[in-house]
Amino acid sequence: MTKFGILERLKRLNYSHSEYWVVAGSAMVLHGLREATSDVDLGCTKALADILESSGCKTAVLDDGTRKILVAEDVEIFENWLFDEVVIIEGIPVISLKGLLEMKKQLGRAKDIEDIKVIEAALSKI
Repeated sequence: MTKFGILERLKRLNYSHSEYWVVAGSAMVLHGLREATSDVDLGCTKALADILESSGCKTAVLDDGTRKILVAEDVEIFENWLFDEVVIIEGIPVISLKGLLEMKKQLGRAKDIEDIKVIEAALSKI
């Protein structure tokens, strides 16, 4: 999913911009650090998580007590998953580069190692 695809997908979700923010690979695309990603990952407030769960979205409770919500095959939402702050990119709330770096470090997956290098390089230019 390219930047255009992510923006179009978010428009169709039609969530309040104060209730969610873009994270993970989708955030890398919106920050211009990657061309595309396979899905859209979002963080959300407890209020939006409650609404999504009560509307019948498949929900799992994570070890820390927050929820992972599968909205669609290509959209996962994680309750209160936020490091640092949210910035606005093309009218869309997106985790900051600093927050994205912390998120990728915490995940600690092999596939995040290259992303960490890319984010650190982008931060060094700011």
